[in-house]
Amino acid sequence: MNNTITVFEADSKPLQAMELDAKAQEAIAGFVAAGTAPNTLRSYKSAVAYWEGWLRLRYGRGFHDSPVPEQVAMQFVLDHLARPSEGQWLHLLPPVVDQALVQAGVKARPGPLSHNTVRHRLAVLGKWHQLKGWPSPTEGAALRTLLRDAHKAQVRNGREVRKKTAVARESLQAMLATCTDGVRGIRDRALLLLAWSGGGRRRSEVVGLQVTDLRRLDENTWLYALGVTKTNTGGLRREKPLAGPAATALTAWLAAAPADVGPLFRRVHKGGRVGSAGLSADQVARIVQRRARLAGLAGDWAAHSLRSGFVTEAGRQGVPLGEVMAMTEHRSVNTVMSYFQAGSLLRSRALGLLDDLAPAEKSRTGPGSASE
Repeated sequence: MNNTITVFEADSKPLQAMELDAKAQEAIAGFVAAGTAPNTLRSYKSAVAYWEGWLRLRYGRGFHDSPVPEQVAMQFVLDHLARPSEGQWLHLLPPVVDQALVQAGVKARPGPLSHNTVRHRLAVLGKWHQLKGWPSPTEGAALRTLLRDAHKAQVRNGREVRKKTAVARESLQAMLATCTDGVRGIRDRALLLLAWSGGGRRRSEVVGLQVTDLRRLDENTWLYALGVTKTNTGGLRREKPLAGPAATALTAWLAAAPADVGPLFRRVHKGGRVGSAGLSADQVARIVQRRARLAGLAGDWAAHSLRSGFVTEAGRQGVPLGEVMAMTEHRSVNTVMSYFQAGSLLRSRALGLLDDLAPAEKSRTGPGSASE
């Protein structure tokens, strides 16, 4: 028996111990792409395209050419974050460059970017340098200080971060009342209730659910299994319960659109025909917006409205935070607390400090009020 092991073929070159060849670099990039959620990957690609355009126009260099100095990253912040000056909001990006970025299709509209968008673009820049083995320009104290001070300046001058409107109980009921349009309404009702009652599921989690992820526990309860999610990348399947109206709505959808395999929530074509293709994440957002519009609800609605609404309502009804996080799978208490506290304050005794006043006393402003 020949026990000889060929380490490398005669025409191949041995690798350098401290370097990775091009194929290894490509393999690393492949692992990163395969292990990244589709929505996150799309946001990475969008950010890289923007960096490429901005660097070409501002510095005449490409994104892939060489490490980006910290000073360039700081200029990116100054170009894109608006700052208050004599009653105006200014930023340093030249209008001709701004317009060129819009015309290139890497920027939606002229003007400054939000603080969150700038932070995300810098995070992608840092990620790219990490993959290339370059020193990151986003770790320096000067850049971090600039970002922090810029955010403080914006908040203090009324440019606060906008949050999507939360779907509280009453809003959800109003949306569900519009789901009377045949098979499409049956699907939308099941989707809204699963995403909301099932723990405030992200849109990527909703569209990722397969029929085979479902298990009926009893006549009034379903279990659905989650695999890889944004905050749980280990792939261990976790079952979450659905009961009450959510379980009833899911049963109705499965009866209207029976299937043994494939996506749980699928497209509905004209005439009420259910297709085999699953919904996209953007379509989940459009369903929320459409139902809110049909219900006559004012607000800035999105798929995330279901997630924030579940947490808000749980706080409102006094559900312990630990139980809420077990359903939502939030990893950070800080992330979930803003919504939870907003809901819990609605039942606070502090709101009723004047409830024992007589009606006549409530209408008065106190002695001497007419001359004050």
